Amino acid sequence: AVNMSAPNMEERKACWDARDELWECLDRNSEDAAKCQHLRLSFESRCPQQWVKYFDKRRDYLKYKKKLENEGYFPPEATGKS
Repeated sequence: AVNMSAPNMEERKACWDARDELWECLDRNSEDAAKCQHLRLSFESRCPQQWVKYFDKRRDYLKYKKKLENEGYFPPEATGKS
């Protein structure tokens, strides 16, 4: 669907549900996109393209943030100060 108008509430919910299912699948499968391809297609078909781009960026950001939290990365100027 190449409908450029803003999605209505039902469409938004369908998009978010598809996104959540995809993200859960990726979490369960250690980011193995191949195992979640069917959900990816569903996500892309239910969400406006710019949302897909936004959510992909958002997921990358959240993954990066989580990695930093898990690995405890500190910027260089924060080290060596007690």
